[in-house]
Amino acid sequence: MTRVKGGIVTRQRRKKLIKSNEGYYGSRHRLWKKAHEAWMHAGQYAFRDRRNRKRDLRRLWIARINAGARLNGMSYSRLIDGLHKAGVGLNRKMLADLAVRDAAAFAKVVVLAKG
Repeated sequence: MTRVKGGIVTRQRRKKLIKSNEGYYGSRHRLWKKAHEAWMHAGQYAFRDRRNRKRDLRRLWIARINAGARLNGMSYSRLIDGLHKAGVGLNRKMLADLAVRDAAAFAKVVVLAKG
């Protein structure tokens, strides 16, 4: 069987990865081994943090809703329970937005939850 030289394909693959690592610090954007390692870790972090972002945003929304609810004389848990019982279909993202940007409308939502 004849020998196949794969230099061109390998070089193209490595150049593509080095190009994708532009902006990385030091040898992480220059040297193949360090660049590949950095690229692999970056992919793992990106995968993990796409999920963590959802977790972090939900915590932020809950903190904002709780702050708005307490300004209106109610706790977060009682507000959410009251909204479920009243059949109000606002999610936490929308409630947090109301609490931050439109306090009057949020106060009306709190009245609905109390009633």
